[in-house]
Amino acid sequence: MGKIYIIGLGPGSIDALTLGAIKRINSGDKNFLRTEKHPTVKYFKDRNIPYKSYDYLYESEEDFAKVYEKIVEDLINESEDKDINYYVPGNPLVAEKTVELLMEKDVDLEIISGMSFIEPIIELVRRDPINGLKLVDGADFSSLVVDVNSDLLITQVYNERILSEVKLVLSEIYGDEHEVYLIHSAGVKDEEEIHLIPVYELDRDNKTTALTSIYVPKVDKINKKVFDFSDLLCIMKLLRSENGCPWDKEQDHKSIRQSVIEEAYEVVDAIDNDDVDGLIEELGDVLLQVIFHSQIAEEEGDFNIYDVMSTLGKKLIYRHPHVFSKKDVENSAKVVYNWNMLKYSKRNITKFTDKLKDIPRLPALMVSFKIQEKAAEIGFDWEDMKGPLDKIKEEYEEVVEAIEKFEFGHEKIEDEIGDLLFAIVNLSRFLKINPEVALNRTINKFINRFEFMEKSLEGSGKSLEDMTLEELDKLWNESKLNKIH
Repeated sequence: MGKIYIIGLGPGSIDALTLGAIKRINSGDKNFLRTEKHPTVKYFKDRNIPYKSYDYLYESEEDFAKVYEKIVEDLINESEDKDINYYVPGNPLVAEKTVELLMEKDVDLEIISGMSFIEPIIELVRRDPINGLKLVDGADFSSLVVDVNSDLLITQVYNERILSEVKLVLSEIYGDEHEVYLIHSAGVKDEEEIHLIPVYELDRDNKTTALTSIYVPKVDKINKKVFDFSDLLCIMKLLRSENGCPWDKEQDHKSIRQSVIEEAYEVVDAIDNDDVDGLIEELGDVLLQVIFHSQIAEEEGDFNIYDVMSTLGKKLIYRHPHVFSKKDVENSAKVVYNWNMLKYSKRNITKFTDKLKDIPRLPALMVSFKIQEKAAEIGFDWEDMKGPLDKIKEEYEEVVEAIEKFEFGHEKIEDEIGDLLFAIVNLSRFLKINPEVALNRTINKFINRFEFMEKSLEGSGKSLEDMTLEELDKLWNESKLNKIH
């Protein structure tokens, strides 16, 4: 089998061709070009050097992935009994998918390096990559690859569609006014263009070609408007340092544990109120708790944030075999069942009682709801709604009986009140109502009605504290008539 020489043609100028590249062009071996839409191809044409271009595949295939696969397949076939030359723009090892695919094959390869498009671009923008530069593919661009603390060089911006899609992602993260460099034909003498423009003007350009790139400067550290996860880690590390906040430095896992519960409830409250801005803030507060605990643990040598993220990542993959292992499931109920079975298997839980004990000690309403769900899974449940309704009546009568026999505060009354609450939770579960959410709605309704009552008294010179129970009842009923929820 012959050897495949992979030669870089540089960024565009014939002057940038290396001596190694020129030697291979004139070697007499058969020449193959990924694309002839490159300025250095003029060197071939001026000297009548024959070549085959794969541009026709871009028109015949549906996506680039298939184009690259076809190119690789053809190159391997062509090199079965002779050496061949394969030419790619720039440097063969920079943003060249066909080269990446070739290196995965069992073939004899030799790389003839060339200048990449990166060098002329950083010369145009006058920014040193040592301060942070991330090279990303415009054809596969998403928010997941963005790093606001490094410069981004977005290549493979082939057409206006890709340019528009890149603009939308950048706008969502950096904002419309963030200035970026739009660059055409970097390294091609007399054709280079560089424009410093705000993000919102990106898709107004109509000169997009295969030699178009976008250079996105990182976010200003002084006037910072966008923060990412690493920024938050740095902030928390500073707050816990010698030069940080006295209160933050004093905290440990136990002292801030209640905050996790409180912040989670505030997230639920924002959701219930359809408060998008509030949800953004409260989710941030929940994330703060994760970062806070992780920083404390790192200082104590127990674990760090990467342990938290890695454990979560492995768990998500392990408990979603229908996604990552292509295991078939019929519906979402089956997904939940599989999730629980995998969880129990990992924790070596086999007995039903152990499953009940495995439920975390959440607020009592939530725990009782989950315990009853587990009991229902093995058939311990009512046949219809009459069952839980009759149970509530039974428990109510036992509460009344206990009140008649014992003093207030007696543990027997406490037991019966607990039984009554448990029965009410069971009814709510049967009706597919989450009791925690329902009670929170009632709490909000109660607060809103008192707010209505107070507002009704404005200008009267009276306050709620001054009113009789009958007057309060009248205001309360008015709030109900006004459908205050």
